[in-house]
Amino acid sequence: MAEVVYRGGNLKGTVALPSSKSAAHRALLCAALSGEDTVVSHVDESRDIEAMLSAVSALGAQAGYRKEEKRVLFRGAGLHPGSGEEINCLESGNTLRFVVPVAAALGGEWIFTGSGRLPQRPMSVYQEVLPQNGAAYTSLGTQTNENLPLKLSGKLMPGVFRIPGNISSQFISGLLFALPLLDGESEILLTSPLESEGYVELTLSVLRDFGVSCERTRLGWKIPGRQKYSAAEYRVEGDWSQAAFFLSMAALSPDGGKLRLSGLDPDSVQGDKACVDCFEKFGLRTCWEDGTLTAWNPNFHEPFGGLTGIVIDASQINDLVPALAVCGALARGETRIINAQRLRLKESDRLHAMQEAITGLGGRAEETPDGLLIHGVPALSGGRVKGENDHRVVMALAAASLRSKAPVTVTDAWSIQKTYPHFYEDLQKLGGVFHVIDVG
Repeated sequence: MAEVVYRGGNLKGTVALPSSKSAAHRALLCAALSGEDTVVSHVDESRDIEAMLSAVSALGAQAGYRKEEKRVLFRGAGLHPGSGEEINCLESGNTLRFVVPVAAALGGEWIFTGSGRLPQRPMSVYQEVLPQNGAAYTSLGTQTNENLPLKLSGKLMPGVFRIPGNISSQFISGLLFALPLLDGESEILLTSPLESEGYVELTLSVLRDFGVSCERTRLGWKIPGRQKYSAAEYRVEGDWSQAAFFLSMAALSPDGGKLRLSGLDPDSVQGDKACVDCFEKFGLRTCWEDGTLTAWNPNFHEPFGGLTGIVIDASQINDLVPALAVCGALARGETRIINAQRLRLKESDRLHAMQEAITGLGGRAEETPDGLLIHGVPALSGGRVKGENDHRVVMALAAASLRSKAPVTVTDAWSIQKTYPHFYEDLQKLGGVFHVIDVG
C-alpha cells in the first residue's frame, strides 16, 4: 500500500491531457466489431484500457497495443459466439456494461468477472431486459450484493428494450453497441429522463465514425439490424474529465499562475467539457490560445482566492464532482452539489469519500441524500485522509494541498493507474511538490 503526500507548489506550464478513456473504450469496441484491419491511435495505457483490450480479445478480436506509439492495431478477425470464455473486466464499469450486451448478441456462453467494487455495482437493468429478449442471465455471486461472476447464455434477439434514463448511461451505450448486430430492428425506450446525456452522445458520435446509425425518437432510439461496423483509422481525443483536476489546481494556485492544457477538443461532445463553465462560475478565467486551453485565477490575492461558492447540478457530470468539491471547499460561501446520488455506486461512495476528506483536512462539508453541502474556508489545515482506492478522489485532493497549511496525505496512491498512470509525472512537470511513500 502506498500514500501520496501533497505539499502544494507554485504551478505553471503546459500539460498534455491523456486520451479520453471514455472515447477510447468506445473506439476499441467498435474496431473489434468491425472484424477488419483497424488502427486506433492516441490510446494512453491504464488499467481500464487493459480491461477493454482483454475483453475484446476474449470475444475473438486480434488486437496489439504498441505502447510507445500509443496505437492499437486490429488485424481482421471476426468475433465468435462464446463457449464458456471468461471475460475479466478488472474494475472497469465501462468494459463490463459495454461488453455484456455485445457478448449476448454474439450468442453462446460467457462468464464475466471483475475486481474491486465492480462486483457490487448495479446490473439489474441487464438482468431484466436481456432475458426478455432471448439471452439468459445468471448471477453467480456468492454474496447477496454481488453481481459478479455472471453467466450469459443463449442469443440476444431484436425487440424493444425499456430502461430508465436516470441510471448509468453505460447500460444505454452497451445496447447501442450490441443492437446493430442483430437480425432485425430494435428500439430503446427510456422510461425516465436521460441523465449523463453527454456520454450517450459520445457513443453515438463514435458509432457514426464507424458507419453505424441510430435514429433518435421522442422516447429513445430505433436501431436498424444487420449493420456493419466499418474499419477506420480513429484518433482518440483528450480527456475532459481529467482536465477538471488541473482546472481546480489553476483556481486554487497560490500565485494564480497560468496552466495550459493541450490535447483537448473545444468542440467535443464529451459532457465533462462542462468543467470549464463550472470553474468559471467559481471565478476561474479561461481562454483558448492556438488550440490550447489556458486557465488562471486573476483574483488569487483576494480572500478565498476570489472564488465564490456555486450550485452544481451533477446529473450530467458525475465524474467532475471530486474536483469541483475541492474547489468549493475553498470558495467563499456555500457550494451545493445536487443530483449526484449515482456517485455512491462508483469505485467508492464518492460523496462520502469527499465529505470525509474535506472535513478531515479542516474543511466543512455535509452529505445530503443526493450530493454535498460545502461551506468554504479560507484555507485547509492539512492531514491524512483516505483515498478509498478511488482514482478520482486521490487526484482531486492534489489541488487541496495548494491552499493547505500543512501537507495533505492521501492513501491508495496508486489507484490513479486505473485511468491516469502518469498523473504524478504530469503534476511534477507543472511544479507540484509531493512524494509517494510505501507504507507496507
